Amino acid sequence: MKTSSAKFEANQRKWIIVDAENQVLGRLATQIAVRLRGKHLPNFTPHVDLGDFVVVVNADKVRLTGNKWDQKVYYRHTGYMGGVKETSARKLNQDNPERMIRLAVWGMLAKNRLGRKLIKKLKVYRGTEHPHEAQQPMTVNF
Repeated sequence: MKTSSAKFEANQRKWIIVDAENQVLGRLATQIAVRLRGKHLPNFTPHVDLGDFVVVVNADKVRLTGNKWDQKVYYRHTGYMGGVKETSARKLNQDNPERMIRLAVWGMLAKNRLGRKLIKKLKVYRGTEHPHEAQQPMTVNF
């Protein structure tokens, strides 16, 4: 018996909508990463991009458990000496909630060419409006 290896076929990709309202950030990010990677498919192949496009709406209504709103800190570097900047989760959610979800999902993907290709299939929006109606996305509840 031979092991079958899936081939890349762009026409089998689906577009799905995920509502982030009242969802815990980490648990939501794991489900999104599974969908982006294609691990939910029976013919999953690790080196092939078989995943779906994921549209996340209501990114500003995501939940964090415990005291993470004040204790969780996001770091970035400007590139200059001493240029480490830090932002709390509460401030990041007020300013840029799309970035918070994108960073959580990126942390669960591989840091290579495939991971960079997969993160481009994630579309995150603050409210309920999104410009992807032409792709006829299906709503998925996690």
